[in-house]
Amino acid sequence: MRHLNVLVLTAAFSAATLPAQQPAAGQAAQTPAAKQAQTPGAAQTPGPATDQAADASIPVVRLGVNEVSLIFTVTDRHGHYIPNLQQSDFALLDDQKAPARVNSFHQQINLPLRVGIVIDASTSIRSRFQFEQQSASEFLMQILKAKSDRAFVMGFDVTPTVTADWTNNVDALETGINRLRPGGGTALFDAVYTACRDKLLEGARDREPVRKAMVLLSDGDDNQSRVHIDEAIKECERAETIIYAISTNWTPSRGKGDQVLTQMSEATGGQVLFPPSVEDLSASFQSIEEELRSQYALTYTPADFKYDGAFRPIYLYCNDRRFQVRAKKGYFAPRQ
Repeated sequence: MRHLNVLVLTAAFSAATLPAQQPAAGQAAQTPAAKQAQTPGAAQTPGPATDQAADASIPVVRLGVNEVSLIFTVTDRHGHYIPNLQQSDFALLDDQKAPARVNSFHQQINLPLRVGIVIDASTSIRSRFQFEQQSASEFLMQILKAKSDRAFVMGFDVTPTVTADWTNNVDALETGINRLRPGGGTALFDAVYTACRDKLLEGARDREPVRKAMVLLSDGDDNQSRVHIDEAIKECERAETIIYAISTNWTPSRGKGDQVLTQMSEATGGQVLFPPSVEDLSASFQSIEEELRSQYALTYTPADFKYDGAFRPIYLYCNDRRFQVRAKKGYFAPRQ
């Protein structure tokens, strides 16, 4: 059955009428905002906004209510990014069905960024906290290259605390990072859930296409959260946010916390990095920066779409099996 679906998908790709297949900067759109989980105390999800480019010369894909935007990364087995692929190089299933129509396919270069820096400030990482702060500051100085980019800083131990709100002012963000002090237990899942619910869901108000990501520094050990890991992942999916985790566990063996970071990253289309020492943190941040500027964007209309708020799984792969695709595992359909 899967083989048949892929054949149908290839036909749908071939029949789709698309804009130019050349790599284009700044052309993508956001998936329609889905209804927020009915978790006690959760804030209401902002409603969808019409995308509008900051620069009128850059074309913008405006999504209909039943269209999906998918941002993904392609690498070889060594982790090197693969550029210049075409739509016909990929196969996609949405809820086990080929899409009804492919509306656009572009290689993204300079899409505005919305990045949350979420730093573990619990007692367990006290010995390497200063290195985390320094590397995070350097990362922000490198990645916020345009006036349209924005970032925020959140630290967490038992509770999450925003120390720098959305801004492209690197000095303000660095001040927010330096305000963090280690101490207390670790409520990792609560922090990820809150960052998505309270900050990254605000992306629905952006009047231009943006790419949203969370850079999470932690050892992955959670001992205080009230929400479960699955709830945190679902909130990331609702916020259309990719998690890039940097493990601060520098022991030779991978522990339970590393498995947690891997699970959250892979579920959202990101990756987890394991720097061998605190001195290698900067290289991990550089890898994330490179990936955020080296992704593809695909928008499509799903087949048999229902406005039921249900989770619709996505299966995307490259026809050249030497290459690997990292993308989110699915999304929540909106409700009418």
